[in-house]
Order: sequence, then structure tokens, then C-alpha cells
Amino acid sequence: MDNKKTGFLPTQEFVLPRMGESITEGTIINWLVQPGESFEEGDIIVEVGTDKVDNEVPAPFSGTMVETKYNAKDVVKIGEVIAILQPSDSSTKAAVERSRNQSEEKPTAILTPQKTNKIAQKPSAAASLTYQVPANRTNKFYSPLIEKIARELHISFEELARIPATGKEGRLRKSDVFKYIEEGRPAQFAQPVAEAGYSIPQLNLDKGKGKIVEMDRMRQMIADHMVYSKHTSPHVTAYVEADMTNMVNWRNVNKEAFQKKYGEKLTFTPLFVEAVAKAVKDFPMINVSVDGSNIIVKEHINIGMATALPSGNLIVPVVRDADKKELPALAKEINELAEKARTNKLKADDTKGSTFTISNVGTFGSLMGTPIINQPEAAILATGIIKKRAEVIEKPEGDTIEIRQMMYLSLSFDHRIVDGYLGGSFLRRIADYFEQFDVERKI
Repeated sequence: MDNKKTGFLPTQEFVLPRMGESITEGTIINWLVQPGESFEEGDIIVEVGTDKVDNEVPAPFSGTMVETKYNAKDVVKIGEVIAILQPSDSSTKAAVERSRNQSEEKPTAILTPQKTNKIAQKPSAAASLTYQVPANRTNKFYSPLIEKIARELHISFEELARIPATGKEGRLRKSDVFKYIEEGRPAQFAQPVAEAGYSIPQLNLDKGKGKIVEMDRMRQMIADHMVYSKHTSPHVTAYVEADMTNMVNWRNVNKEAFQKKYGEKLTFTPLFVEAVAKAVKDFPMINVSVDGSNIIVKEHINIGMATALPSGNLIVPVVRDADKKELPALAKEINELAEKARTNKLKADDTKGSTFTISNVGTFGSLMGTPIINQPEAAILATGIIKKRAEVIEKPEGDTIEIRQMMYLSLSFDHRIVDGYLGGSFLRRIADYFEQFDVERKI
């Protein structure tokens, strides 16, 4: 085509843009503009999913779709060319130049194989049943680089032990892991060979018959994260009971005045976040993560809130520097994040960087829960339903029986780095802050 005669600018490469500091790749969900179709600047061209949230990618200028480089469900690195666009003669040169400059930026290097979409391949049942742990895999030492790759690709240590190693003295190399992934992870579901001579039998379990419902992409990622967390962290769960009467009564008295003064609903969540942030400051070794043989003590206290999406899946929006914010600011931010979650408008930056997570299982009527740690954090708190119960209250003049608002708290923690004393003391401190809530507090 003669660009001079038509007035069209030369074709332009359209790259997958950055979607957050920690995001290195995304999955093409759906192309909203097909080859041959025109679009205006700002129109949504493609929907892209990450391990955090789904994103709508707008057109940088007006034009026509020439070619799409990837299909739905393909996994693409940030910075890769995903489409070829033909700018229209109405597109400003400035808009096209901005897009060109973005496409020329060097993407962040990441530790994944070039054919990333092969990660999602499922091994066949025959491969899983016949795969044997390599004879030379007596060396179970893994370098920090191998552990980092395993975390990024959700490979458990049990699965790492089944990968053939070509390194010196039977060590696993980066190239071994990438080759294994390109082969479709044939040992992902293989049963490991027991060292004591006992092998787990291959049971032909009757899974029953019924309607087959395929997991959506987010549910698959949640499943991977949960399995990875249980394989990585030895979970221990501690429980305490807290008398929430002071907090409940104070909120009941002040919630209308709070909304009138600040324009925000006062739920229990900002009160919980406020107390947890104070307890984390008291016990900074809860606010950590593991990096190989090192412990990283976090500089910021960023509280994640496990939140249900309309689809039923869970996501964890984050309140950053929660310890530095007053109650009105916490309520405003938490309400905004909850509304974004309900309307599927969370961005990648809204869900990254949490250092400690709260899961309010009481929202669903649960008495208590045993939450799974949100990696790479060291602990997670579950708050149960608040219920009225008759309790014995000790007073100087004698014991009395009163109706109190009671709630169970449960803390799951990584026993590699949090021992029972630290976990129990931290949990008790949270309960103390709940119970000692100041009923004379001014809004």
C-alpha cells in the first residue's frame, strides 16, 4: 500500500505494556478488535490477565488492526509485540511517536523459558504414571536461582526432586528446569518414590459422574498458589477468642455519625486492619518473608484483605502503610478497594506488595477458619463471625454472667521462621487490641 497516497502512517508494532512493577507476563484473554477492524484512540483492543487481576489495554492511537501475533490463552512476556496496527491519517504524529517509544523500551529480564506458553501444558496420565525419579537425584540442594524459578512457576520441591539433573554432583541446573517445562512437566502429578522402600499405590479412585465444569483461568491460578503454599510452608494454626463487645458497641453508636462526617461507611474491616497493623509493629518478625536461607524483614506494613469477586474467586487487594493511616483514611481506602473488587475494576497495583493478610471468614457465617498463607508472607489471620454468648466475667465484687460479643481468631504461620511463641504472642496481642478498644474514642 502506498502510504503517501492514502495518508496512512507506516504500520506500528503494538507491545504488551507494563501492568505493575512485579508483573512479568500476561495471558491473552480476548481480542476485542479483530484483523481488518478499525478502532479509535482509547478503545479497548485486548483483555489481558495476570496473576493478580484482568486488565483492559487501550489503543494508543486511531487506526486499523492489521495482525494479531497471539491467540486467546497464550502467555506473553511484558514488552513482546502482540499485534501490528495501521495508524489512520487522523492519528496525531505525537500519539504514534509515543507508541513507538514504548515499543522500543527494553522489557525487564525474567527467568522463564522463551516458549512460556508451554508452562500451561498438562502431562498425560500415562506420563505421570510411568515417570520415575531419576537415579542421580540424591542431591536435594537447590540454588537461590532454582528456588526463584520454582516460586515463579509454582513448582513444588517434590516436583523439583523428580527433574533429571545434569549439574556437577547431581545438582539441578536452570537449563534442566527449562527443558523439563518445555517437555510439558511430565512429573507434575507423578507419585514420588519413597526412600524407605515403600511406594504409594496407584489407586483407581471412582470420581463419580456428573456435569464437567472447567476451571476458569483465575481458579487455576488460585489452585496453583494454594498447592504451592502448602508445599512450601509448614503450616501451623493457632486460635484465640476475643471479646469484641467494646468495639461492637462503639461502632453501633458511631457508624452513622462517622458516615455523615467522612462520607464513608464504617465496617469492621478498617478497625481490624488498624489493630493488626499495631500488632505487626509490636512483632516485626511476623512481617517477613523467606529468600533461600535469608529472612527479609519488611520495611512497610501492607495489609492484604482477602476479598470475594463476583465470580466467586478470591483476590487480595492491599492497604499500603496501614500503620501510618488514621481510621477515616483506612475506611475510605478499604471501601474503594472493596467496590473495585465488586465491579472487577482492580488494577495490578491494587493487589501487589502485601506483607500480611487478613481473611474475614465470618462474612460467610463461619465460626473460625484455617487459612492458607498468602505467599511469600509468613502468616495470615482469619477472623470468624461475631456471636453473642453468655460469658463469665470476673469482677472484684465477684463473678457475673453477661451477654458478650465473642469472636474466634485463627493465625496460620510458616513454622520455618515463626515459632509457637512468636505466633501465639502475636495472635494474643491482636485479641488484646480488639478487647481493649476505647469506647470513649472520638470519631
